[in-house]
Amino acid sequence: MSIIPVRRAATVGAVALIALGTAGAFASGPAYAKANASVTVVHGIPGQPVDVYVNGEKTVPGFQPGKVAGPLSLPAGQYDIALTKPGDAIGSALLTVNDAEVPADANISLVAHLDAGGKPALTPFVNDTAKLAAGKTRLIVRHAAAAPAVDIRAGGEPVFEGVTNGKEGKADLDAGTVSADVVLAGTDTRVLGPADLDLAEGAATIVYAVGSAEDETLDLVTQSITGLHSAPGGVPSGNGGQADRGLSLPWYGVGAAGILLALAGLTRLAVGRRR
Repeated sequence: MSIIPVRRAATVGAVALIALGTAGAFASGPAYAKANASVTVVHGIPGQPVDVYVNGEKTVPGFQPGKVAGPLSLPAGQYDIALTKPGDAIGSALLTVNDAEVPADANISLVAHLDAGGKPALTPFVNDTAKLAAGKTRLIVRHAAAAPAVDIRAGGEPVFEGVTNGKEGKADLDAGTVSADVVLAGTDTRVLGPADLDLAEGAATIVYAVGSAEDETLDLVTQSITGLHSAPGGVPSGNGGQADRGLSLPWYGVGAAGILLALAGLTRLAVGRRR
């Protein structure tokens, strides 16, 4: 199975953090109904709650690791975003994104996670909301951990091979429950799992590997996007309530490595002073 590169729309994903505190106000106006982006935020930085600043104002205090927020409806616009340790000033932010641009009609997951060196990073993933055939489900696995390349197996067979930090694997499968685990690429050495995944018909299940191998904090977080049936029956949207569940699974002693996806182009991503 080939690996699907992540589309590098950093300016789309970063603005998702705004809506954690202001989604209700943004979504209330009917003028935005056809133009808003759908954004889900995943916090995959272990042990590091953050305060979220929007245009210089503290909008979301204490966003907790392992949590998923959304889907959030955002109008198009430009925003300055900063993530700090709780109580810290913007000048000592962990991450900043200035003049972030969000276009209309996008479906994005923004993941705060560790890069290959164990430093905080923001990676946007564009979600595949294409319709599914009857009886089918979509499984998407995203590597967002400070860990080596891995293979993801379903029922003991590799489904995605050689997935590295910042990349994803994707496949449409028969709906049902599968036992999934994560092994070192090209080996049978298990690093996460096994865990039973309920892959519902007409839905996309997104599994994030987060945390740090070196610090023994590897974990899985899941997100669900529903309404992907071929027959009319709903607009595709993320389900944050189902998504907000981390699966704590054992780590079996692999050293930290991996490849960080460079977030190129449309925005200035500055890594501020870190711990």
